[in-house]
Amino acid sequence: MLITLLQALLYILRFSFGACIFSFLNVVIYRLPTGESITHGRSHCPGCNRTLTPIELIPCLSYLLQNRRCRGCKMKISGRYFAVECFGGAAFLYCGAFFGYGEWGILSLRALLAFTYLGVLTVIAFIDWDTRIIYDRFHIIIILLGIAAVWLSPEHTLPDRLIGAVIVSLPMLGLALAIAGAFGGGDIKLMAASGWLLGWRAMIPAIFLGLITGGCYCIWMLARKKMTRKDHFAFGPFLALGLGAAFFYGDEILRWYLAACNI
Repeated sequence: MLITLLQALLYILRFSFGACIFSFLNVVIYRLPTGESITHGRSHCPGCNRTLTPIELIPCLSYLLQNRRCRGCKMKISGRYFAVECFGGAAFLYCGAFFGYGEWGILSLRALLAFTYLGVLTVIAFIDWDTRIIYDRFHIIIILLGIAAVWLSPEHTLPDRLIGAVIVSLPMLGLALAIAGAFGGGDIKLMAASGWLLGWRAMIPAIFLGLITGGCYCIWMLARKKMTRKDHFAFGPFLALGLGAAFFYGDEILRWYLAACNI
């Protein structure tokens, strides 16, 4: 019984740590497009500009305890903050379960790389959704993760990674040049950087999942008459969804598909 309780406590601590990291990413998502410093300045309510107290900054719990509203001006707090924090906690647990933990229950290096990549994709997805901008600094971070992955994931060779960098991004670039507004430059660079990290096999399911989810969203918005065929929408969040899934299962999805097709 004691061992079970200790294990439960350990998982709660791991979840809380991941939620804390993604709570900071919420700050990045909010402040980066506005030009605010992400390292200086206390957290504050965007409605009344009141500095938040420590009890209002507890990931996940504060949102629920405050009944989803600011304690000062009573402005409704977006559920996005809560969702991102919960996703961070779940991502930390999942990366550890998938790639294993190191000493003292800390994520192994491969798990830490996966968790970092999911964090970058989360920031990219929400900033692109809000502004339709993907900052180059995130592409650089992914490239650096790919350099680390050369040693951490040797099953993906350098040729595999180099092909991955162009197998999707080059066709996207061609479409963008041929059809105005087909893809944004940030989307293309995201796929190039991620292809370097993931390798070419994972990139096929990644773009497929991105196109399917993005297409479903577009059909849904057209059906509700909230979008016309001439409108553009942020595609980065759907690419991020596909890339996140492909990081863990991309190679397996492609192998399953080729086997099912007897290729």
